[in-house]
Amino acid sequence: MQDTPSKPRHFSMFRDFHLADWFTLGNAFCGTGAVFAAMRYLQEGNVRDLLIGMALIPLAFILDALDGRIARWRNVSSSLGRELDSLADVISFGVAPAALAYACGLQGGWDWVVLSYFVCCGVSRLARYNVTAEALSGAEGKVKYFEGTPIPSSLVLVVMLAVAAWQGAIGDNVWFGKIVLGPWQFHPLVIAFAVSGSLMVSKTLRIPKP
Repeated sequence: MQDTPSKPRHFSMFRDFHLADWFTLGNAFCGTGAVFAAMRYLQEGNVRDLLIGMALIPLAFILDALDGRIARWRNVSSSLGRELDSLADVISFGVAPAALAYACGLQGGWDWVVLSYFVCCGVSRLARYNVTAEALSGAEGKVKYFEGTPIPSSLVLVVMLAVAAWQGAIGDNVWFGKIVLGPWQFHPLVIAFAVSGSLMVSKTLRIPKP
């Protein structure tokens, strides 16, 4: 007798999400919006679009902080939530700040290299944290410190860019000007991104985790 084939089960991945995960998605939404705002500024040249994109990063920071607090309050944590948080952080605190910096005028060839380095450092920082979180946890199961600065620290860079944009120090008027090194241009302001990325991947720098 031939078995009757079972009907396929249709379900949404979102059913597995906890309340904290929705705040994490809000973080990713803000970061994506910031990238689009940077592109819109490059298309139309309206500084207001650029400032709106920059304002989304502090909002992403708030949502990133809330998702952890909500997860602890509800005593709910999962591997899905941890991976989701890392992916959202890559967008909001890695790709988005780099895109905003590019829109502000850091568009030289060496700037591309440094901004790409910054994003790669952020990705590496989050991957390392996910792998070593268990080893760094104390008896109570909570990570006590960060190795290297956490990627949301790039909010400082966005604030710096926002001040520059507000003062009109973007594009050809970007702070510290530009120099030519070999075949490409280099804007000294991009060094701030190189320093930030390097601090993220530092193993000697330990910061207490709240």
